[in-house]
Amino acid sequence: MVDDDDEVGLRMAAAPVRKPDDETAFLQYIEMENFKSYRGHIVVGPLKQFNAVIGPNGSGKSNFMDAISFVMGEKTSSLRVKRLNDLIHGSSIGKPVSRSCYVTAKFVLNGEKHMDFQRAVISGSSEYRINGESVSSSTYLNKLEKIGINVKAKNFLVFQGAVENIAMKTPKERTALFEEISGSGLLKDDYNRLKQEMIVAEEETQFTYQKKKGIAAERKEAKHEKMEADRYTRLQNEYNEKQVEYQLFRLFHVEKDIQKYISDLEIKQQDVKVVEQRKEAADEVLREKKKDAGKITRDLAKIEQEIREFETQMNKRRPLYIKAKEKVTHCKKKLASLQKTLETAREADNAHQSDIRKLEKQLADVEALKKRFEDEIENESQRRGKSVNMEEGLVQEYDRLKQEAEATATQYRSELDSVNREQKSEQDTLDGETNRRASVEESFKKLTLQREEAVKRRDKLMDHIKSSQAALEEQNRIKDELRRDVGSSKEKIAEKQRELENVRDQLGDAKSDKHEDARRKKKQEVVELFKKQVPGVYDRMINMCQPTHKRYNVAVTKVLGKFMEAIIVDTEKTARHCIQVGLTTHHSFFILSTVNPFIIYLQILKEQMLEVETFLPLDYLQVKPLKERLRNISDPRNVRLVFDVLKFEPQEIERAVLFATGNALVCETPEDAMKVAYEIDRSRFDALALDGTFYQKSGLISGGSHDLARKAKRWDEKHMAQLKMQKERLNEELKELVKKSRKQSELATVESQIKGLENRLKYSMVDLESSKKSIGQYDSQLMQVQTQLDDFGPKINEIERRMQNREEHIQEIKENMNNVEDKVYAAFCRRLGVKNIRQYEERELVMQQERARKRAEFEQQMDSINSQLDFEKQKDTRKNVERWERSVQDEEDALEGLKTAEARYLKEMDEDKEKMEKFKQDKQAKKQAVDDMEEDISKARKDVANLAKEIHNVGSQMSSVESKIEAKKNERQNILLQAKTDCIVVPLLRGSLDDAVRQSDADMTGPSTSAMAMEPIIEVDYSSLPREFTKLKDDSAFKKANEQLQKDLQSKLDILERIQTPNMKAMQKLDAVTEKVQSTNEEFENARRKAKKAKAAFERVKNERSSRFVACCQHISDAIDGIYKKLARNEAAQAYIGPDNPEEPYLDGINYNCVAPGKRFQPMSNLSGGEKTIAALALLFSTHSYQPAPFFVLDEIDAALDNTNIGKVASYIRDHQTNLQTIVISLKEEFYGHADALVGITPGEGDCLVSNVYIIDLTMFEDK
Repeated sequence: MVDDDDEVGLRMAAAPVRKPDDETAFLQYIEMENFKSYRGHIVVGPLKQFNAVIGPNGSGKSNFMDAISFVMGEKTSSLRVKRLNDLIHGSSIGKPVSRSCYVTAKFVLNGEKHMDFQRAVISGSSEYRINGESVSSSTYLNKLEKIGINVKAKNFLVFQGAVENIAMKTPKERTALFEEISGSGLLKDDYNRLKQEMIVAEEETQFTYQKKKGIAAERKEAKHEKMEADRYTRLQNEYNEKQVEYQLFRLFHVEKDIQKYISDLEIKQQDVKVVEQRKEAADEVLREKKKDAGKITRDLAKIEQEIREFETQMNKRRPLYIKAKEKVTHCKKKLASLQKTLETAREADNAHQSDIRKLEKQLADVEALKKRFEDEIENESQRRGKSVNMEEGLVQEYDRLKQEAEATATQYRSELDSVNREQKSEQDTLDGETNRRASVEESFKKLTLQREEAVKRRDKLMDHIKSSQAALEEQNRIKDELRRDVGSSKEKIAEKQRELENVRDQLGDAKSDKHEDARRKKKQEVVELFKKQVPGVYDRMINMCQPTHKRYNVAVTKVLGKFMEAIIVDTEKTARHCIQVGLTTHHSFFILSTVNPFIIYLQILKEQMLEVETFLPLDYLQVKPLKERLRNISDPRNVRLVFDVLKFEPQEIERAVLFATGNALVCETPEDAMKVAYEIDRSRFDALALDGTFYQKSGLISGGSHDLARKAKRWDEKHMAQLKMQKERLNEELKELVKKSRKQSELATVESQIKGLENRLKYSMVDLESSKKSIGQYDSQLMQVQTQLDDFGPKINEIERRMQNREEHIQEIKENMNNVEDKVYAAFCRRLGVKNIRQYEERELVMQQERARKRAEFEQQMDSINSQLDFEKQKDTRKNVERWERSVQDEEDALEGLKTAEARYLKEMDEDKEKMEKFKQDKQAKKQAVDDMEEDISKARKDVANLAKEIHNVGSQMSSVESKIEAKKNERQNILLQAKTDCIVVPLLRGSLDDAVRQSDADMTGPSTSAMAMEPIIEVDYSSLPREFTKLKDDSAFKKANEQLQKDLQSKLDILERIQTPNMKAMQKLDAVTEKVQSTNEEFENARRKAKKAKAAFERVKNERSSRFVACCQHISDAIDGIYKKLARNEAAQAYIGPDNPEEPYLDGINYNCVAPGKRFQPMSNLSGGEKTIAALALLFSTHSYQPAPFFVLDEIDAALDNTNIGKVASYIRDHQTNLQTIVISLKEEFYGHADALVGITPGEGDCLVSNVYIIDLTMFEDK
């Protein structure tokens, strides 16, 4: 099917062509209320046959198209909103103007009847109405379909930009479109289903036919089998007689061998008793030496415990020494810093005292000058007397004249008083400004000194912070090193101790020589050399494999054989690379031989010759797959594949393990192994018992041996070696972890020191920030004070200027007053002999004023000096010096104490080292004694082991004889069991073959006694055995006779096998086949009828689908060429469609090609945009003509057309407007100028887009 997005609104309804008597509908009005950008109630209409919607971009034209889609039942997702409520005007900005909106489409049916379709959004849900009556959505859509509007197919509108996509559809997409238009798509599921049923029915018919033929052949074969069965029975009887003779021959000679082996066993039992007595004496010697070794070992353990305890004590003292050393270093640094600070404080105190002395000297000098001045005044007063004696008359006259002068100069005096008051006020202001400036200057000096102190403190803090940061970095480095050493040592120690305890439990009391076998060591060195220098080398087979249980050790060793020591590599190239590596090292390598194409042998020479090395390249091994049925053997029990009782790592070596083990089976007993090897399914397999007895499918039998048992011990030795290596590794790791854990106290000390440094650094940083902040504040205050000082100068200069001007005015007034006074005092001055009265007055007054001025100057200087002196005395720098001297003294005392402690700790550590050295010497002596004792024990063990080996050798020989006896007895029992199984009638003097079967069942509970218990039960009658078979002289005669019997028996068997085993139930089979022939014939007839019926049903649906599709395709094919010619306005234009599959066109694509006027044929993709649009419109109008809708909405289909083509399309629409109502959205005048009516849409003002609609009926205007 074609997707909705690809169809872009062009899928037509899957319904038949409308009939002429169907209702014809004409869209007359579109009414909207509060729909999207259309606010309020909007009526668009009456609409004409050819309507054009015009307006600027963003005015709401697409919203008008959404309104038509909405009222025609379109889904919300196609209306460019997420929810139905978003369709209400104002919802886009969160301010809906109403809780509902609706769109109504008003149709006129058959030119008379009116029908209104209305769809509304109320409270977030849709409501459908037809002629004002509420209906369901399905009823609403069905009613629309009746007038030709199919909402699902969108046969009434073409979206913007979709025209060119129509032309570029693939043939398959075009077929899907035609299927929907024609309605043939509705039959697609039935078509596929019935076709599948037809195919299945035909296959079933063919199957039953073949079955019928097979049954006929089977009946013929059954007749032939009956004839063969009769012949086979005769040959079988002859073979059974020969088998009886052969089994009697074997039983006779087996019993003869049993008697011989019993005699040999009695001799071996006497030898064992002698060797066991010698071993008991050697065991006693070994026990005594172990007892002595245990005592020495305990003494060594005690010394080691004392060493560990003493090391713990030493490790506790070492952090104290480190801490004391760090404290001494820190104290030295602190003392140096304090001494530097003390020196700075002393320099500041000396400068301060010098300033005080200078000020005191200045004050004393001023006081001395003042005293000298007072003394001079006193002397002058005594010299001159108290005052100038004026005569009484002169005084009275002076007073009278003065009153007269004052009365005469009253005007000038009043003016002078007024000006003097102003001058006095200015003088007070000047004195105030001067005093304030002095105060500000004093503040400036004080702030400058405070800033200098803050800068000194800042520099000191920065030096301290820098040194502290360096110390902190060093301590952090030490902490990181200690932390890396310590880590999670406690948890690791506990974990390693648990692992070590587990390994010790596994080791138990097992002991072995401390010196590994030199040969094995050298062989392992070879492998390690290869693994180190050659990629792709795994290891030796024995190192990567392990039996799942130790009971399988002997059996696995027997099967692996020479491959136990084989080196497994990934490729043959790797093996040859190993040879090249050996040639370049101190080893000498050369290829010795090859057994087969996948094994490479390598011999290694180094000082002495080692045995041959075998390589197993994984890519070169020819491996046979495992036979899964061998895993399901239930009788005898506990039979398993050797491959399954081996664990191996990694899994990549599976091919090598499978190559070495093959399909060999391991059984509980030799009897079970023989049964499995030769008696299961008439096939032979490699099978072996747990004791190593190996029955090969070739017929060879090999038993266990002492050498095999010795080799099997390699698995236990390998496990013990691995445990010992793991124990040594764990001991070393535990020692390292204990050493690291002892550094925990050092780590705690360092962390404590780091914390202290961080705290001091934190406080120093805070002080530094505070100092910087204080300096900034001082700088700000100094700037403010400097600004104030700068402001004082202009103010004081201005006051002095005004006072100078006023002083000139005062002098002018005084001069006027003096003129008046000179007239009044003229006679009085002549009498006194003075020039004027002022000389008389000044002689007395000037002297007083001069004295007052001098005294004021002295007082001002003394006040200034006292103020500075008081400020300097307030700074008690001496106290600061004394405080730092006390701190330096305290730190020196502390340093002495710390140095004493450091020396004490160092002395104790040296003493501890001497004691530790003594402990180590004692430990070394004990260890040497332990080593010597272990060597003695090793020698004693070797003696015991040699005797045990000798006992084992004799025991192995006894076991070998016993095994041979048991094997012979088991062979006798197996012969009898085989005779019973094969229905061979062996003549017996006593017992029966059923007794052998009962004894075989008893093997499950007591296999060791079964053969012995059978002897008195069954006695064979050898009277029928020919005499020449009982009187054989030696083994060669036995073998010759045995081979002759086997040859005769085999010849009989070969004849039987050549004719194959016939079906002994051939007669019953023949009867059954005859019945099956009849039932098969009935099945075949039923299947044939069913297939015929399925084919008929499929043909009906196929014809119906084909007729619908072909009718649609034919209609469009007939119409499209004419429409394309009309659109192109040229008879030379051609358009045609054609199916790829004429037989069933709906199964393949529909091709659509156009030839533009005046051009040659070319693919649709090579046409221009305008040509594609014309081609798409031709297809569009032709498909629409097959199933027309009442109206057709086209959104900007003229986008790619030039004016000429636009005119052609518009003319086509006008020519067909009698049966085609069209609503086009266009921005080109060449298109909408041909319309019958214009629907103008313009944007209005508002919080969001508001679309205004204007209708113009163009039919009222004449065409130009």
